[in-house]
Amino acid sequence: MKRTFAALIVAAPLAIAADASAKTIATGLHVPWGIAFLPGGDALVSERTTGDIVRIPAGGGTPQTVMHLPEADVDAEEGGLLGIAVSPNFAEDGLVYAYETTRTDNRIVRFRLGGAVEPILTGIAAGAIHDGGRIAFGPDGKLYAGTGETGRSGLAQNLRSPNGKILRINPDGSVPSDNPFRGSPVWTYGHRNVQGLAWDRAGRLWASELGQNEWDEVNLIVRGRNYGWPRVEGKGSTRGGRYTNPLVTWRTSEASPSGAAIAGNTLYVAALAGEALWRVPLRGARTGTPRRRYHDRWGRLRTVAVAPDGSLWLATSNTDGRGDPRGGDDRIVSVSA
Repeated sequence: MKRTFAALIVAAPLAIAADASAKTIATGLHVPWGIAFLPGGDALVSERTTGDIVRIPAGGGTPQTVMHLPEADVDAEEGGLLGIAVSPNFAEDGLVYAYETTRTDNRIVRFRLGGAVEPILTGIAAGAIHDGGRIAFGPDGKLYAGTGETGRSGLAQNLRSPNGKILRINPDGSVPSDNPFRGSPVWTYGHRNVQGLAWDRAGRLWASELGQNEWDEVNLIVRGRNYGWPRVEGKGSTRGGRYTNPLVTWRTSEASPSGAAIAGNTLYVAALAGEALWRVPLRGARTGTPRRRYHDRWGRLRTVAVAPDGSLWLATSNTDGRGDPRGGDDRIVSVSA
């Protein structure tokens, strides 16, 4: 099918006023990585360097440890306990999903809080860098995962490897019959290090991806597509449509994008090196001009998530050895969307 691609937008460092309604939800966290909300409004937060999952009340308060994942390699340079997702049927099945680095691999596991841990997808190569880690349930009820190529860029183009991909699996870990590559969890490939996944109102999947030396990206994800890494960084030749270009790029100093969330018609992307929250208007399958919020207000931002009340929860990542910790770090802050 012939597709028309929107023009590339290079994000300019435009700033808008800070939100006076910003509220601190929790402090004293240990490199919080993922946020997932329970049906009642409380949140589960994964701590990368402890292997713990903490529960935070909907209105904020003291985090309480509710689960420890003993196999998480909390000494891994960029790995450890990474993404977290709550089952869409949590009220019935009580299941929570996590992406973790172990001594042997990256894997997706599931469990009930306080119960046994069940691996459902193993064998994702682990490395000192680029472990990916974001997981999220799509509107189709499938579980999606962003993986990294662990610094071995050739894995991104290798369809036999789950690395450098966006994966799509059933909640039990099996491969959906309508995946583009028979018997494979691979949904898209040619990625460097995907750390943000979010769906818009029309069910389109958007992903944020860390670049190497020049360009970070936001991609509109289409089943079976090749996003070009390592042959293309940022916008480049599609080689007759073989590769899919990003719709937004930033200089790596402006972003290093991690978590992503969509509220209304706006995509929000948390930036690590850029120490900001990027606001990207969505116009169907196109994007407007990105604008920067909260630049240098809370330092490195790892994750953004839409809370049940419509606010955005931001998780900082200043105690990860790459930031400058501030009093109370790491923290979660609530701001208006």
